[in-house]
Amino acid sequence: MKRTVIPVVIVVFLLLLITGGFLAAVYIDRYIPTKEEADVSEVLGISDGETAFYYNNERINDVEVTVRDGQAYLPISWVIQNLNEKFYWDDTEKLLVYTLPDTVVYADKRTEGSSGKPLLLAENGAVWLSVGLVASYTDIRSELFMSPVNRFFLYDDWDTETAGIAAKEAPVRVQEDIKSPILTTVAAGGEFTVLETGEEWSRGRTADGYIGWLQNKHVQETFAKELVSTYTAPSYIGISLAEPVCLAWHQTLREEDNDGFERLIARTQGAVNVIAPTWLMLTDNNGAFESFVSQTYVDMAHEMGLQVWAVLDNFNKGDQVDSAVLFSRTSVRKTLIDGLMEEARTYSLDGINLDIEGISPEAQPHYVQFIRELSVACHNQGLILSVDNYVPSEYTRGYNRAEQGRVADYVIIMGYDEHYAGGDPGPTASLPFVESGIQNTLAEVPAEKVINAVPFYTRRWEETADGTVSSTALGLEAARKWVDENQVSLYWQDELGLNYGELMTDGGVQTIWMEDERSLELKMNLIRKYNLAGVAGWKLGLDTEDIWDIVNMR
Repeated sequence: MKRTVIPVVIVVFLLLLITGGFLAAVYIDRYIPTKEEADVSEVLGISDGETAFYYNNERINDVEVTVRDGQAYLPISWVIQNLNEKFYWDDTEKLLVYTLPDTVVYADKRTEGSSGKPLLLAENGAVWLSVGLVASYTDIRSELFMSPVNRFFLYDDWDTETAGIAAKEAPVRVQEDIKSPILTTVAAGGEFTVLETGEEWSRGRTADGYIGWLQNKHVQETFAKELVSTYTAPSYIGISLAEPVCLAWHQTLREEDNDGFERLIARTQGAVNVIAPTWLMLTDNNGAFESFVSQTYVDMAHEMGLQVWAVLDNFNKGDQVDSAVLFSRTSVRKTLIDGLMEEARTYSLDGINLDIEGISPEAQPHYVQFIRELSVACHNQGLILSVDNYVPSEYTRGYNRAEQGRVADYVIIMGYDEHYAGGDPGPTASLPFVESGIQNTLAEVPAEKVINAVPFYTRRWEETADGTVSSTALGLEAARKWVDENQVSLYWQDELGLNYGELMTDGGVQTIWMEDERSLELKMNLIRKYNLAGVAGWKLGLDTEDIWDIVNMR
């Protein structure tokens, strides 16, 4: 009997031992944390020499940060798009340009910072800026960790953070799981920046530059950590008139056109306080321009109490002008600006008005840089800078009205040519078109810098039986005369804020959306409704004397 019991006991003991071992293994597998250390390069997805980049604590995988001699460098394209659009790289002359309110700063790949390290890298067609350089002009902070692999953290977010204190030494893991490998360890009393909190785990950033998960039971306390920036942004202080602007353009394509000034300005009955003659015309891609500035004209205008803002354009003499070439070269921009400043000093001009039109999207950033640099020169010389713009559209986004609003004194909306020569028939400046242009500009530019320009012309459209469309621009008086002579009946279109008329002829139909006292008064009402800085009119000679009772800022 005893011989039978002993084997049974042994079997039971072995079964219990196996079961206990199994249960212990299950317990260990489920409840005992792993001590496995993470392969940091694998976790971050980087190879030797590469740098893991975090922007406001979010991993950015498609931006190549370069580290040289303990200094981090950021791609200039990424800096411009995300941090500071004022950095400008001249790829032709291999020159970095940065424009401050009162000066322009230059650097190239030979320029070193106070540390003796290059401010920029220019290699294989790509450009990187040192973080120290970017931080000199941008409200950012950064941290670089280089062991065991490079990790770079950049912040332009200064919101208050939540920090936690570790109750004891605790592991920070790749995932919120005790079986997940360990990235690093937070010492007892060490700080852990909390980015995301769950029921059992918190995701955060450690002082030694890792972002991972820490069990909440290891966090002794949390507190709000205020971040204080010591950066001081440059102040852009422009020049403006003490009264609302009422500007009239005077088209002067020849020296003899200046002779008409006294007669034309007399029709404005004192409503105008700024005259803008189209005197300066770009002629080539090297910064040359033709000038019809007249000292007699300037002196006469000043005696009348008028400011004189000379207009620079790229189309009246600009058959050989390629804006993408002209404005993309720093030396050429400087030559042009120096020439404009010399012209202003010689003739005692009060301002420069830019009327640069038809610029392709690829040329627009270079033009904006020209505006920045010109603003410095103008303000250092006490000149007002105004810039003419189409109504906002997707095609003209690159004109960067927001930046114009910061560096220029006035941003002028050319609130016309809704339907232009060569296009389909329609109004020159319907009320919805004008109001939309104002609203979209005000989304980027403060009202005290915005001037809306109104047309003193309208188009008479002719459409023949074969569908051919042509148009003729008529001044206000010429349009009235055409309506009267042809006994055209006008019908007020309330939605458009215009009178409409049409004439049937043997050759087809002629139509007109008429600009007149009533339509212009509605546009002036918009200017006052949105508290704009003023009005501009294109152009003297197309106006009538009675229109200035309406088009004024009194």
